[in-house]
Amino acid sequence: MKNIFMLCWVLLFSAAAHAQQTLRLRVIDAAKKDALPGATVKVDSAVAGITDTLGSATINVSDGKHTIEISTLGYVTQNIIIQQVNNNIRTVQMEIDNASLEEVTLIASTRNNQAIESSPLKVEVLGKEEVGEEVGIRPGNIASILGDVSGVQIQQSSAVSGNANVKIQGLPGRYTQILRDGMPLYDGFSGGFGILTIPPLDLKQIELIKGSASTLFGGGAIAGLINLTSRRPTTTQEADIVANYTSLNELNLNAYVAKRYKRVGYTLFAGYSRQEAKDVDGEGFSDVPQAKSLLLHPKLFFYPSDKTIISIGYSGTFDKRLGGDMVVLAGQPDTLHQYEEHNTSGRHSGEYSIDHFYKSGARLTIKGLFSYFRKISSGSEHNIEGWQQSYYSEAALFKPYKHSELVLGTNIVGDQYRTLTTDSTLIHKFVNFTAGAFGQYTMHLTKNTTLEGGLRIDNHAKYGLFILPRAAFFQHINEHFGLRAGFGIGYKTPNPLAQQDIEYEPRYIAPVGDNIKAEISYGYNLEGNYKHDWDKDHSLFINHAFFLTQINNPTYLVYKAVDTISLINRNQPVLTMGFDTYVKLVLKKWELYGGYTFTNAVNKWQSNAPVPLTPRNRLAFVLVKEIEEDWRLGLEGSYTGSQYRYTGDKTPGYMFIALIAQYKLGMHVYIVANCENLLDYRMSKVEALYSGSISNPTFKPLWAPIDGRVVNVSVRWKL
Repeated sequence: MKNIFMLCWVLLFSAAAHAQQTLRLRVIDAAKKDALPGATVKVDSAVAGITDTLGSATINVSDGKHTIEISTLGYVTQNIIIQQVNNNIRTVQMEIDNASLEEVTLIASTRNNQAIESSPLKVEVLGKEEVGEEVGIRPGNIASILGDVSGVQIQQSSAVSGNANVKIQGLPGRYTQILRDGMPLYDGFSGGFGILTIPPLDLKQIELIKGSASTLFGGGAIAGLINLTSRRPTTTQEADIVANYTSLNELNLNAYVAKRYKRVGYTLFAGYSRQEAKDVDGEGFSDVPQAKSLLLHPKLFFYPSDKTIISIGYSGTFDKRLGGDMVVLAGQPDTLHQYEEHNTSGRHSGEYSIDHFYKSGARLTIKGLFSYFRKISSGSEHNIEGWQQSYYSEAALFKPYKHSELVLGTNIVGDQYRTLTTDSTLIHKFVNFTAGAFGQYTMHLTKNTTLEGGLRIDNHAKYGLFILPRAAFFQHINEHFGLRAGFGIGYKTPNPLAQQDIEYEPRYIAPVGDNIKAEISYGYNLEGNYKHDWDKDHSLFINHAFFLTQINNPTYLVYKAVDTISLINRNQPVLTMGFDTYVKLVLKKWELYGGYTFTNAVNKWQSNAPVPLTPRNRLAFVLVKEIEEDWRLGLEGSYTGSQYRYTGDKTPGYMFIALIAQYKLGMHVYIVANCENLLDYRMSKVEALYSGSISNPTFKPLWAPIDGRVVNVSVRWKL
């Protein structure tokens, strides 16, 4: 009897051994042969694992026929059929996905591995190709490429300093949250020249969420968020150098190098920009300020095991700007010519990140940053110096299941501001601190139906508890049509130092009163997609989206006295609604992008008066033609409809045209010639940019370009 039991156990173990076999995969880039970490491996549609830092994955499969699916960021999904497993490592070569940006897989902004085309949360991505093109067109900053996105408006808030902010779906720029690798860096006092000091060469891609995203990333993302994703090293040595010069006497010099070895890696970006002051319209004041900036961004990567990535980095940004009366800028002030404005700022940021991949496909992320920002703003009648310390820390776990994914996390975020000058400045101290926890659960109800729910609970040190639910839904109707819908609640705590659409005298801004409430938003979106691929070289994609956002307790700065500006709550909401249509058509070597946005943004507290400086109609297009492999020609155009001034009257609509030509010289050199604002449309052709006298000017809010036609030529060397 004992021998019979032993025989049974041997047979059972033998059967189990044959039933479960080990499949070893190595996932690499088909062209460069670099390992691809973080690729998702599915067996018969169920998540079975994620590749480690060497691009390897080991999974257990049962006997029989199986479909193995491998997908990762920016590559065409691979499907392989296996009948029998052996001990050899199977290499899977992934082809780069050159299709539309709607098909790129996301990680950072959605916090999971959903593909954009099937994600319940709508995210638009300016990927490797779009960011790479911008490197040669406008290498100094990312303002231009963001302005090309439908529903996004770059609003310049000062003619003297050149400061600008990003408006989404008609809402003021303070409601747009800007992140760097998923962490807030540009907010409050330090939000000044954010997008004007970020060169595209330092970025892998730019992710945009239009509408409430507070559930994922906390307060501030009422209108939406922009996540700037940094580049990471590969096993191939990278080197990228760009030199650019413009007709406004602007010089840009940028360089990027990177390499990954077995256990360590690095990236290094360095950029320098110089701009001479220019009076384009001849009114006597600078339309483009004199500016110098330097940016350093080194980052080290460590790979202690095949499943762990550790990175630490430093970013230093140093910026000087001088604008005002051109006579003063020339060093010849007199009793009549006195007006000038100096802005000197420095930002030091340290960051860290730890990513650990588990065999089950789970991923643990721990990351954080600390930033110190100091700014001196001085002029004819003021001198303000202050600093802001900002910090962020987060721990998050992503866990895939057979038909769902779970994200759980917690974070703390805060900042403190101090004024160093002892003059008449009213705000001398300002502090924020928030602790939060968040969760997101994505359910794949069927192959074509995905439902997603999220919840964030934040506790602010002053304004208390915020509970922020979010729900989203995506349905594949058939191979051509898709439907997406979502709802989310957001919030923003009062901050008198946040960037405004128009600039106020900073020394007159008063501290926040105890009776001021936080702003609460309710955002809705509904959209449909149509996609048709005739073949590899002919495709059509159409997206039509409706949006609505209501902000309760909106805060505004108002003059309480001649020398006092206070933050107040309005008793009625701000409401913005409309629709956004995007079309991409590819016909062999021709590409056409088109977008139209209709925005109806009103202040309910002002008897439904339109939100100032928000165009109701905006149309944009990009036409690109590739000629063989050496030439690439582009025509960009946009129409911005009339806007309401703060005085209640309307501005005229205007056209903006740009021409781009790129020539590839040999294997490594790219030469780009670009002409922006070909029609030379300027606000100064319609009205003066200031009122008052040359010695005591009052600058008007800007609603159109003021720098006129600009031509630039860049040379890029890429290894």
